[in-house]
Amino acid sequence: MYAASPAEVPELQDGRVRIQSMLSSATQLRRIARRLAHAPMFTVVTLLTLGIGIGANTAIFSVIRTVLLKPLPFHEPDRLVGVWHSASGLGFKTLNVSPANYFTYKEEGRAFEGIGLYNQDSVTVTGLAEPEQVRVLRVNYDLFPVLRVQPALGRAFSSKDDSPGSPETAILTHSYWQQKFGGDRAVLGRRLLVDGRPVDIIGVMGEQFRFLDLSPGLLLPMRFDRAKVFVGNFSFEGVARLKPGVTLAQANSDVSRMLPMMLNKFRLPPGFSLKMLEQAKIEANLHPLHEDLVGDIGTVLWVLMGTVGIVLLIACANVANLFLVRAEGRRQELAIRAALGAGRGQVAKELLLESVSLGLLGGVIGLALAYGGIQLLKKLRPIGLPRLEDISLDPYVLTFAAGVSLFAGLLFGVIPVFKYAGAQLGSRLKQGGRNASDGRERNRARGVLVVVQIALALVLLISSGLMIRTFQALRNVQPGFIHPQQVVTLRISIPEAQAPNDEQAVRTHEQIIRRLERLPGIISVGLSSGITMDGNHSNDPVFVEERPTPEGQIAALRRMKWISPAYFKTMGTALMAGRDLTWADVYNKAPVAMVSDNFAKAQFGTPSGAVGKRIRETPKNPWREIVGVVSDVRDNGVNQPAPEMVYWPMMMANFWDEAVHARRSIAYAIRSPRVGSAEFMNEVRQAIWSVNPNLPLASVRTLQEIHQRSMARTSFTLVMLGMAGAMALLLGVVGIYGVIAYSVSQRTREIGIRMALGAQREDVRAMFVRHALMLTGIGITIGLAAAIALTRLMSTLLYGVSAADPITYTAVSVALISATLLASYLPARRATGIDPVQALRSE
Repeated sequence: MYAASPAEVPELQDGRVRIQSMLSSATQLRRIARRLAHAPMFTVVTLLTLGIGIGANTAIFSVIRTVLLKPLPFHEPDRLVGVWHSASGLGFKTLNVSPANYFTYKEEGRAFEGIGLYNQDSVTVTGLAEPEQVRVLRVNYDLFPVLRVQPALGRAFSSKDDSPGSPETAILTHSYWQQKFGGDRAVLGRRLLVDGRPVDIIGVMGEQFRFLDLSPGLLLPMRFDRAKVFVGNFSFEGVARLKPGVTLAQANSDVSRMLPMMLNKFRLPPGFSLKMLEQAKIEANLHPLHEDLVGDIGTVLWVLMGTVGIVLLIACANVANLFLVRAEGRRQELAIRAALGAGRGQVAKELLLESVSLGLLGGVIGLALAYGGIQLLKKLRPIGLPRLEDISLDPYVLTFAAGVSLFAGLLFGVIPVFKYAGAQLGSRLKQGGRNASDGRERNRARGVLVVVQIALALVLLISSGLMIRTFQALRNVQPGFIHPQQVVTLRISIPEAQAPNDEQAVRTHEQIIRRLERLPGIISVGLSSGITMDGNHSNDPVFVEERPTPEGQIAALRRMKWISPAYFKTMGTALMAGRDLTWADVYNKAPVAMVSDNFAKAQFGTPSGAVGKRIRETPKNPWREIVGVVSDVRDNGVNQPAPEMVYWPMMMANFWDEAVHARRSIAYAIRSPRVGSAEFMNEVRQAIWSVNPNLPLASVRTLQEIHQRSMARTSFTLVMLGMAGAMALLLGVVGIYGVIAYSVSQRTREIGIRMALGAQREDVRAMFVRHALMLTGIGITIGLAAAIALTRLMSTLLYGVSAADPITYTAVSVALISATLLASYLPARRATGIDPVQALRSE
């Protein structure tokens, strides 16, 4: 027989200790499982409460992880920067990139490993089935090496593809390849008709290719002619890859060095001098590319993360109250175990093991709820939330959920441990008899938890109330149009292949209008380069004859749009003075314009004072007479001030350096009470195709959808905060109800004695209601102070209401007091139904 050597004995002993510890833990877990099974109501309520709190936190963290924390899916994404500028002389905090910037930075740069340009566009694709308008991403060939990406099939653009005069080429995105070509690998070499021109397919991007949050069908080369580039046309977006070791500050410094070079390398815009461009004060404003994806959604997400964190704390407070009640029922058992030799650590371990087990089980339920919430979020597709399809329960999110579950289990479990696993545990045996009354100290912990719940619930309800007030304020804003549900908008582009000259394209648009006007129920039709709030607009200098711009200075920038007659009538934008444009103005290329009310007042004092005055777009172009003034429109969204606007006819002579400037791609606004029916849209399509069967309809949506989109962030935040506030209110009311109901049950003998000695039912009832009001009052006082401090963090989300709005604070406080009054009244009323004799006998 083998005998262990003395050196092996300690190892064997350590092994036995570990095995015994594991067996002991397994025994404790089985005992905990039996206890939880014997208290199904407690277990279910606890798990659901924790599941909701943990699930909400996990779902929001999964969004934050994907949108804010997860790196972009490119090689070394921390070296990618968005190339932007500022122009403080023109009032622009952010200014895009021009081709002149691109060539200068590419040829003279020291900080960039490479720079590429891109912008979004739409084209007409014919020859596959019905004509369709397809979103495209126009890029230069440098973008692919900057991003370190290549097509999964075929090749990327070359410098030849990106040069004017070469055969036109295109790359398909994976989704468009699957949708239109069924994933056929023989697609390479096939031709598409894009805006009537043949384009060869040279590649297909991989399924994982994502560039920011854009969803194009095709990638097309920009094909700049360097000889024709001039300083200006800041209409493109740029991305650059920094050289290894180069910081963002160094890159900004390098761009600042190259900006004066650009002014000398390329010709100036017509009528502009070098001094005028210097007055614009164009400066470097590079930032990490990730910011171009995220935008300002980060504030909303962090506010929501804090919100659901508060919900979890309230849930933990509620569960801690339940745990205290449960521990109260076990105090005699715990005292007996202490008397039999169980140490403080053993009792504490068992209590914490039970709470942690509940926390982890609640986490499992929370993960299921989080998964369902993520799927619902993807289905609802809230506007402005990037990388939506990438949101998932990845390992980081699962780790977060486990950590939150463990934290919750320890948080609500530690209070009973301090209360019932202390040094005084043995003395509980003497107090634990059947006739022991519940002293004030036994209610103190539960009262503190309720105060915390009320305070936190108040913060959430005030946040929700502020968003409701913001939403109401936005709905009351006059956007510059009326009855948006009666207006459908769409965009039609007429390529040169369909109409060789500009006037022919404009006449085609008018023919479509006339054909649409014959449809039953259509009130009017108007055209604009951009519908209000759809993001299609230009900002350029406007010179006013009566207010000469000092020599060498550039005029202030104003919003510009190109319109047809009857556009304002269709939109419901009021004519304040003068007249509307006519088709004669359009075809005669008359030097006329219309302006907004705020532009007229700023320049001429009154709307009528602007009529007959003259403006122009450059210092050298012909003056154009203002013939009409219309009311202001909130073109940047209802939460932004109305910009000063200038409206040009959709065809003009001598605009900038163009002999004729005409809008081939233009948005239609069609007003009819029939908007919303499938039959109506079919009639609209047939009417357009009766004029030209090769014209696709793009961006079909109602004006109401565009209007609602401008409030999408507020709506999303309101819904999320409203749900969190509702959960907080429910949990807070349940907490008050539980404390008062438990107090009633523990003070049965006292109530019996009071009533036997002649106490009135109203007095007994008031005693418990006063206790609830005291807790609520303390919670509201603390909550108001916290809300004043915390709601300032969401001030950027508010509109038309202060973060310290007294109406909201008062209304929420009154509502919370009313809810807690009701929650306390019910158990208080039950207390007055106690039979004094029975109460005394029960003790």
